Amino acid sequence: MTSHETYLLNRAKLADSHTLEVARADGAYGALRKVFETSMSPEDVVEEVKKSGLRGRGGAGFPTGLKWSFMPNHESDSRTRYMAVNADESEPGTCKDRVLLREDPHCLIEGCLIAAFAMRLDAVYVYVRGEYRLPYDRMQAALDEARAAGILGDNILGSGFSCEIHMHKGAGAYICGEETGLMESLEGKRGHPRPKPPFPASFGLWGQPTTVNNVESIFNVPFILDRGADWFRTLGTESSPGNFLCGISGHVERPGVYEVPLGISARAIVEDLAGGIWKGRSLKAWFPGGSSTGVLPADMLDTPMDHDSVKAAGSMFGTGAMIILDETASVVRSALVLARFYEHESCGQCSQCREGTEWLEQIVDRMLSGQGKAGDVQLLTDLSNGMTPGKTICALSDAAAIPMLAAIKHFRSEFEACIPTTAEALV
Repeated sequence: MTSHETYLLNRAKLADSHTLEVARADGAYGALRKVFETSMSPEDVVEEVKKSGLRGRGGAGFPTGLKWSFMPNHESDSRTRYMAVNADESEPGTCKDRVLLREDPHCLIEGCLIAAFAMRLDAVYVYVRGEYRLPYDRMQAALDEARAAGILGDNILGSGFSCEIHMHKGAGAYICGEETGLMESLEGKRGHPRPKPPFPASFGLWGQPTTVNNVESIFNVPFILDRGADWFRTLGTESSPGNFLCGISGHVERPGVYEVPLGISARAIVEDLAGGIWKGRSLKAWFPGGSSTGVLPADMLDTPMDHDSVKAAGSMFGTGAMIILDETASVVRSALVLARFYEHESCGQCSQCREGTEWLEQIVDRMLSGQGKAGDVQLLTDLSNGMTPGKTICALSDAAAIPMLAAIKHFRSEFEACIPTTAEALV
């Protein structure tokens, strides 16, 4: 594997990296000072982030700077403005944001404040997955340190700019990882996604202009402002610049979170970093970016890990969280586990999702119980096609259907093997 610059996890390697003293000694808040001391305008900051080509690390891969530019003009729209940082991280297989919150919360605070300056925000809300107790506590302690040091609140670092950051603990609902479901939860309501339009930039938290960004996306911002957009573009690929945090789990020798440049091959991550497939076994299947991305067969492991390449391979980059299945794993069993998860997490608003996820689970469960029927594989395909794409308020229906369709596409024989022959059915 070729060497590359590590920056996202650099400070996380230091002892007590979550404290303000250690973070400052390693350069924390230097980018924020640079913004203030060089008299950069909010528009300058947005333009630098746009120029960097930073794409959202939460799954959709939308350009971060472009999303920031969607906020209404402050001169013609004087409403209160918010940003919600999505730290819910409920996508199965994904565990990168947890590391950042736990080990280097001050970098996230700095990124939030730069984003707040760029979009002229009044407040930022960090929505943390409820099970992330230590990361939540570390982040709250870091906020308290920053506030005491004059880095947060009124007149930040004597710049005249003021902003608050608030923490909010989620209640373990996958659907609250969807940006509008997250906002509903923040407002104290049931986490039901909202129909769009209106979009959050015009009608978000409490009806005010709001931007929602992922933790890792915001985490990149201080480095971009400190070292420049041109430096950022020396990493990764032309259309997917920078590094990303790959959380790899499943049947590998060294599961964990690794920082790698976008465009690195999935094989290099599996074999060089994660130590290869465990117990001397061979690879059977892998998910590129969390459970809602389509599973791929072993012969596609040389796929570059960037948004466009993974899409061309028939899947999605998603959160960059790889899930590895060895030769002993049952793809059908994996499909059942995922179908059960999405059925449980559906909010029930949309009939395609509410009914579709339940039927997917029941059919696959029946097949694995030896009660499969002729035509079940086609029924699963038809059901999944009726659930995606874009047929519901949010993407949970798609998230349930996409892995099912991909599993059938690449491993159809496994599904068909679950259908008893006529003789077996008579026994």
